[in-house]
Amino acid sequence: MTSALTWFKSSYSSNDGPSCVEVALTPTEIHIRDSKTQNGPQLAVPATTWTEFIHSLHGA
Repeated sequence: MTSALTWFKSSYSSNDGPSCVEVALTPTEIHIRDSKTQNGPQLAVPATTWTEFIHSLHGA
């Protein structure tokens, strides 16, 4: 199923180094992986949990 996801590099990842985070969005989940290990482990979290996490970082 994850092969059908559209992955893109995080806006916080730099083009200057090998360490990049990629994400793929679905209506219900946020998928996260290391760009260097595309077939490696992936993390999927519910979209609502991700939103709460981002808000906690921004102090909202």
